[in-house]
Amino acid sequence: MDIALVDLVRETGASKGMLYVLPPGGDALWLVVMTGAPREIAAPWTRVGLADPIPVADAVLERRLVWVGGMEETARRYPRLSLVLPYDFVLAAAPVICGSTVLGGLVLLWTGAHAPQLSPGERDAVDAGCHRLGRVLQEAADHGDPLPPDRPRILPPAPARVLGPAEAAAAFIERLPGGSCALDLSGRITVITPEAADLVGADAADLLGARPWEALPWMDVPEVEDRYRAALVGQQPTSFTALRPPDTWLSFELYPDSSGISVRIVPSTPAESPPEAESAPAAGPSRATVLYHLMHLATTLTEAVGVKDVVDQTADQLMPALGAQAMALMAPEEGRLKILGYRGYSDALMDRFDAIPLTSDIPPARVLATGVPNFVAGFDDLKAAYPSVAHEDGMASWAFLPLIASGRTIGSLVLAYDRPQLFPSTERAVLTSLAGLIGQALDRARLYDTQYNVARRLQAALLPHTLPDIPGLNVAARYLPAGHGVEVGGDFYDLIRLDDTTVAAAIGDVQGHNIDAAALMGQVRTAVHAHAAVGAPPGDVLSRTNRLLIDLDPGLFTSCLYVHLDLARHAACLASAGHPRPLLRHVDGRTEVLRVPPGLLLGIAPEADYPALEFPLPPGCVLVLYTDGLIEAPGVDPDDAIAALAGLLEHADAGDLDAMADTLIRHAPAPADDIGLLLISFQQTSE
Repeated sequence: MDIALVDLVRETGASKGMLYVLPPGGDALWLVVMTGAPREIAAPWTRVGLADPIPVADAVLERRLVWVGGMEETARRYPRLSLVLPYDFVLAAAPVICGSTVLGGLVLLWTGAHAPQLSPGERDAVDAGCHRLGRVLQEAADHGDPLPPDRPRILPPAPARVLGPAEAAAAFIERLPGGSCALDLSGRITVITPEAADLVGADAADLLGARPWEALPWMDVPEVEDRYRAALVGQQPTSFTALRPPDTWLSFELYPDSSGISVRIVPSTPAESPPEAESAPAAGPSRATVLYHLMHLATTLTEAVGVKDVVDQTADQLMPALGAQAMALMAPEEGRLKILGYRGYSDALMDRFDAIPLTSDIPPARVLATGVPNFVAGFDDLKAAYPSVAHEDGMASWAFLPLIASGRTIGSLVLAYDRPQLFPSTERAVLTSLAGLIGQALDRARLYDTQYNVARRLQAALLPHTLPDIPGLNVAARYLPAGHGVEVGGDFYDLIRLDDTTVAAAIGDVQGHNIDAAALMGQVRTAVHAHAAVGAPPGDVLSRTNRLLIDLDPGLFTSCLYVHLDLARHAACLASAGHPRPLLRHVDGRTEVLRVPPGLLLGIAPEADYPALEFPLPPGCVLVLYTDGLIEAPGVDPDDAIAALAGLLEHADAGDLDAMADTLIRHAPAPADDIGLLLISFQQTSE
């Protein structure tokens, strides 16, 4: 696996390569091998959900190569990626497939100087590399190998570029003369000249193996590490000016390649406002590193929808960035502290703390009550402040943070570390800011969840809870809400027993997705039911319902298909008000579209006519009524979509309508609209 990736990076001339694995049945890609960049750069991308707006997720879902040809295209198509990596590079993402199975994804990065498109040779190399990696991943799967426990592995860019200390020094000298130093891909100093050490005011021995922004307090400012990241990711020269206290200005010029970065350091004068110097170093992550992850978390939280999304995004992004081993998110509920989600803690431990009274003397409850964060460096400090607390989680340090939204504390966040943490002032400020972002996202998410549940309960109340059990008739119904938003749809269906030999069925879709549409849906369903119950023929049922809508003047239109079923004659009489045409699956599997005369949508013209047409419905045939959400997809012709639906019906089992309904729903496009489905079949009698 490692050799295949490194070879592919070398053959394509890419500067970086990343290999992701998709576990069987999984909903996320996991980064397992990376070359050309340090672990810190990879941290936000170790897990990529298949639904995330990230190129490799698109490549895997769509089974195609995704090419992103520069900064502007990145900002337009993948704004989250652009915010986190605002550097000049081009990118290719491709699925890794063996046979017909997608096993993972590949990401390659080139410098911003690369041509706008892949060359034919590069494309051939990518295709061949993906096939090779697919075989490797399939062999690993066949042997039952799990995901590597040390993922992601960080590899040198190519075997030929693995340099020892002497070779690294020689390479550096070839690149740059003068007061200079060399950084490896993780930002650590591998070589530094005496002149450079004098310029930055430190001993060379103290700087070797350290990152400049960690070893030199005055360099621990966002611009310094950001310029390092820009050179590393974009593989283009860059520069910045910094003030070494008290009054020495230095210019830093960075020259990167695939093995490291050469840095030239010369005295300078302030060209622009300089980065603010710090008087003391931070003991935790550098400010630039934390800001990098803070930006990534902020962009992902803006896309979080429900509470579960907030918990997952916080755990996926915050814990790796801060080096925390456990996390719990809590909120008050009916006088108790409810655990909304957690990561890294055992279920048993969380069960003991879930729903404890808010009056309990524990840090999360106190933080919730006071709105003041609490940073605990060790268990002795925790025990001194909370004598009744036992050391149950085995951690060494904790941060208890209030989640604040609109000026009020709505919850608390616990971050736990397995090693002692000093929590200096810079880290405390960052953690408090992060908690504020999470608090705002949690407040929006809880409102969304509440609105969503209310909307769906309202819609469920307007649909029939059960359909009547009618001898001689098999029926299956499904309703699937749209996959986004809290809007209430207007889809409905109904089955009405008229007498011992006749049954009515109806399906419809009210225009719009709001409370008004749901209310009108209830009125239309009631009107259809009432007119059917008095024995009106199909055309009259729709005409009378249409006049009701005209009188109500709701400003919304409705499609509807009404069916009169004759159990004795095995026939169906249908009338349509602008509704998608029904399908009839015959006993032999052949499926046809029933050409019911199309009438106007309900609510348009008071004198609209709705002619009816009768069709035989022999026992064993299946009548399929549906709303447009079952077939609508961007860029797909409706007739083609109906034909595809008919193809599914031909191969479905007509003897099990529930299984048939599940199959049709499962193969529907990702719903941008609600889906209503009603399947009807006369039972076959045994001879």
